[in-house]
Amino acid sequence: MKVRLSEFNESWAIMFQEETQFLKTIFEDEIICFEHFGSTSVQGLKAKPVIDMMCIVKDIVKVDSYNDKMSELGYDVAGEWGIPGRRLFRKGGDTRTHHIHFYQFDNTQIERHLIFRDYLRTHSEEAERYSRFKEKLAEQYENTSEYSPAKKSFVKEMEQHALAWYAQSKG
Repeated sequence: MKVRLSEFNESWAIMFQEETQFLKTIFEDEIICFEHFGSTSVQGLKAKPVIDMMCIVKDIVKVDSYNDKMSELGYDVAGEWGIPGRRLFRKGGDTRTHHIHFYQFDNTQIERHLIFRDYLRTHSEEAERYSRFKEKLAEQYENTSEYSPAKKSFVKEMEQHALAWYAQSKG
């Protein structure tokens, strides 16, 4: 897929809410809550215009029973996609609009993602630094298959800062 970086767009929050309402009609009581995370959830941060949604569920194994229904509705069913305990659904084909990451309520990935999001939301200078880095990479790499791995070490380092910030803020 081609890298598409966009300026922050207020409509991303609306797209998140609309998809949340739709997914509730499918998964009903399996869902505990939804979280908007990733770059589209951080005011002012440049992002690929793909809404990252976290759907926290009671039982991750039950999510698999919805694969056929999700596929019929046009979602790409990607399974764990490299992260044990996650179920990933992608919407929009080549012009992807949403990534829906399902996690069981006790999965450690949940906290990591939300801490990183909250760190960027409260540290605008770090969000700006991340935006500049992503712009630079988007100039170097045309496809996400090259772009995404190239930003991995930068994100890991920033994530470590976020985790330290979180630990310190908890006392």
